[in-house]
This record gives sequence, structure tokens and C-alpha cells, in this order.
Amino acid sequence: MDQPLDTFRSSTWGWLRGTLAGWATLALCLVGIGLVIVLIKWIENLATTYEISEDRLILRKGIFVKSIDEVELYRVKDVRLDFTLINQWANIGTITISSSDETTRDAPLVIRDVDNANTRREKLRRLVEAARVKRRVRELDVGGEGFSEK
Repeated sequence: MDQPLDTFRSSTWGWLRGTLAGWATLALCLVGIGLVIVLIKWIENLATTYEISEDRLILRKGIFVKSIDEVELYRVKDVRLDFTLINQWANIGTITISSSDETTRDAPLVIRDVDNANTRREKLRRLVEAARVKRRVRELDVGGEGFSEK
């Protein structure tokens, strides 16, 4: 199996300092309720690990009941990065991956609160291109009056 080039989880600390919900949770910590919210968010983030190898994005989910899902990189159609002004200050972002893989057929894969999201997105984009070249895969867009090759 491929050696992972990068392994990461959504960042609870990034969420706390980089989102309005995180700031509100920190304010609620003053009355004790926020600690419960932080604990829930931390367990939620602990439950999913993302690994990027040369050919795949691997999702490892679960704490007690585990599952492993993979997205073949040559099938990735788009890697999008979204971030707010507060996200930029905290150096986090949301990476959205659209692909023709079974994992993302119904909806794109959304990875929230990713540390160094811009760097990870660029690395992922380069790996997608390399995986396509390696497998000699091209994407075709079929439209109304014909088709175009990308």
C-alpha cells in the first residue's frame, strides 16, 4: 500500500480561533457550557483522519466502529478552497473535493477546519495531475452543442 505523504484531521483549535462558532463557544466557556461543545467537537474531529498518498485520498472514520474509504486521485474533478477572513487569520480553510469516485457521487467531500489548507490544496492538486498523467486519463466535458476536451 502507498505510504501517506500527508496525514491530517480537522483542527479543533483552528475551529475555536478561526470561526464565529468557535469564538461563541469560547465565550460560553465562561459559564461552563462551552467546554461540553469543545469536547464534542474534539471527539468529532478525532473520529476522522485524512491521508493523502500518490494515488489516493484515504478517509479513516470512526472511534469504536471504523471504516476506510478511498478516493482515487485520477478521478478528482475539482479541488476547491473556501475561507473567511477569520479563517485566514487562523490559517485554516475548508477543502471541497468533487470527483467521479463512488465516495463523492452524491455530494462533494467537504473537509472543514484544515490547518494550512492552501498548502494542502495545492499539494493535492499537483498529485491529482500526476495521477492523471500516470494513468493517461483525460477529462471530457460533454455539453449542449458537442464536447470539449480538457
